[in-house]
Amino acid sequence: MDTKYRIFKIIQIGNKEDVPSRVFDICLAAIIIINILIMFLQTFDSLAKYDTLFDIVEGVTIFVFCIEYGLRIWTAEYLYPAESKPRAILHFLRSYDGVIDLLTILPFFFLSGFIVFRLMRVVRIFHLFRINTQYDSFNVITSVLYEKRTQLASSIFILLTLMLASSLFLYNVEHNAQPDVFKNAFSGIWWSVSTLSTVGYGDLYPITPLGRFMALIITFLGIGVVAIPTGIISAGFVEQYNKLKATGIESDITTIQIELDSSWLDMTVQEVEDAFNIDIVMVRRDGQTMTPRPDYKLTLNDAVAIYNRPTKKR
Repeated sequence: MDTKYRIFKIIQIGNKEDVPSRVFDICLAAIIIINILIMFLQTFDSLAKYDTLFDIVEGVTIFVFCIEYGLRIWTAEYLYPAESKPRAILHFLRSYDGVIDLLTILPFFFLSGFIVFRLMRVVRIFHLFRINTQYDSFNVITSVLYEKRTQLASSIFILLTLMLASSLFLYNVEHNAQPDVFKNAFSGIWWSVSTLSTVGYGDLYPITPLGRFMALIITFLGIGVVAIPTGIISAGFVEQYNKLKATGIESDITTIQIELDSSWLDMTVQEVEDAFNIDIVMVRRDGQTMTPRPDYKLTLNDAVAIYNRPTKKR
């Protein structure tokens, strides 16, 4: 196997069948946790005497991140085989993983004074949850959020509309009575967010009869508004579970990733099922999970949920 392609296989998170890749995943996860832990410990004044040690450990972890980032750029052509090498590199640099990797490294060298960029390191922890070969609960969560994105966007729009309307209303009602409390519309927004989310910090509250009456209405509306996205996500989980339950084989399902050297690449679902005596239950492509048709052609990076048919006894 080509050395460059072998490195590409190793650094792809989630390949549990490949021992070196699995070791790489575990080591990378440990380094990510150490990097975040160091950032956490640096906030304690009582540990200031260890700042030199923290800086050294942070420098080592950033060095590892730089090596990984360079390897991912070097092997980008295998991640996007349909594109030329320069376009594949550019595609990776603009991808979510590429941007987060870069923002993880840059603050250490150039942007240490910008807390927003330093906090981007925390986002790197989400790399631990990238699922390439296992159809598990995290995959289901991302599938539900993607498939229900339109409904969730609508509920967020309703929430923002109510928040803006309630904040402006309360500001106009309470400003004259409490000019030091409701100084501007932003004060009203802070109050409306805490009220609609049913938190109610109590630092801002209406004192006029009309303002209190409006607060009662908004409080009840907030309960319903919070329940809307919760119900949408819950319904999505039920739908995903029913898709597997309908097959009657949910406990025996495994998932594999279609890669460059896969014999299933460019084969149809029907061809794979007939050739390997399996049932393809679901296919995940571009963040979306679907039940494939028999003529559905499998492409690179598809995650395929399969069920091995029982062998018939003679």
